[in-house]
Amino acid sequence: MTAKPNTSSAVHHHGEQDTIIFAKSGHGTILSNEGKTRQDLSPGDFALIPAWTEHQEANEGEEEVVWIISRSGGSPVVVNLEGWGGKMK
Repeated sequence: MTAKPNTSSAVHHHGEQDTIIFAKSGHGTILSNEGKTRQDLSPGDFALIPAWTEHQEANEGEEEVVWIISRSGGSPVVVNLEGWGGKMK
């Protein structure tokens, strides 16, 4: 995944799939717990997002962020939500 500077994803989860992220370049953030929890990722960092966990990826910096993402399951699942704790879009 590549994220342009000063962008963020929709709040979403990946259903029954766990997600592992490896930060290749740039400095990005994973927000969870209704935006109250931040996990900042720098190059070389890993993150685990458990199944059904609402989260948002954010690039609040001035450089691109590149993350390598792997999910359990045969094909990727993304469920975009209307906001934290929101309905599916």
